[in-house]
Amino acid sequence: MSTIKTFIKNHPVLTFYAVVFAISWGGILIVVGGPGAIPGTAEQVEPLSPLFLFVMLAWFAGPSLGSILLTGLLYGRAGFRDLLTSMTRWRVGARWYAVALLSAPLLYLAVSLALSLTSPEFLPSILTTSDKAALLLMGIGYGLIGGGFLEELGWTGFAVPKLRLRYGVLATGLIVGLLWGAYHFSVVFWAGGSSSGALSLALLSAQLFAWMPAFRVLMVWVYDRTGGSLLVAMLMHASLSASMLILQNLALAGAAALTYVLVLAAVLWVVVAAVAVANRGQLSRQPL
Repeated sequence: MSTIKTFIKNHPVLTFYAVVFAISWGGILIVVGGPGAIPGTAEQVEPLSPLFLFVMLAWFAGPSLGSILLTGLLYGRAGFRDLLTSMTRWRVGARWYAVALLSAPLLYLAVSLALSLTSPEFLPSILTTSDKAALLLMGIGYGLIGGGFLEELGWTGFAVPKLRLRYGVLATGLIVGLLWGAYHFSVVFWAGGSSSGALSLALLSAQLFAWMPAFRVLMVWVYDRTGGSLLVAMLMHASLSASMLILQNLALAGAAALTYVLVLAAVLWVVVAAVAVANRGQLSRQPL
């Protein structure tokens, strides 16, 4: 036991991600009935749709429980106090709330409206749905509870501050962003309904790795500039998740979906570059 605890203390981020993937992916496998029951086509997804809520609960349990377990094991009550302090750090300046809450909706709206000039299939869901109130409530609720609270309790509550002790904003954002994309593989694969063919493989890769690292770099930059506010990070992720549901047409498929994701990724990387230039190439302050 002492050897295991020493390893965990020496490699807290590695251990955290191992726990996250074990809980999230392991939980999903238990819910669906094992690796052989994972859907690979749209026809296989449909019979399992009643289990989707439980799939999501298992998925969100990974980062939240991983953060709580590792914080308690490594830092005890002091760690939980620090986590709570970061979660309630709200005096950060109005401009950072504006950045956190408006970045994602403005990006999604700009990309959706620009692409809609080429085809109406790119119009935001909020403009095409017949039940706008339900979509807004679902998007905001999912954003606040799922992405905002349960995911960021792990990503920004545990992984980011540990990595920032050794790396700058860009490197931290890339590491967390790539692993954030990998974490989404199970749910994106499920929702996609198929992983066959070059187009499907390209779309899956783009959905997971083209834009997520860029947005995570921006999130780490905001976290850095707000003195380590987990609250602001949660709000930024909540805004992202809500915008994805409300301002993107989730019915997009095939080449249209790939086009949307690649354009979104390109815009996000341009924003990251602009932020770096505006800060004279220096995204980071001193390590937190």
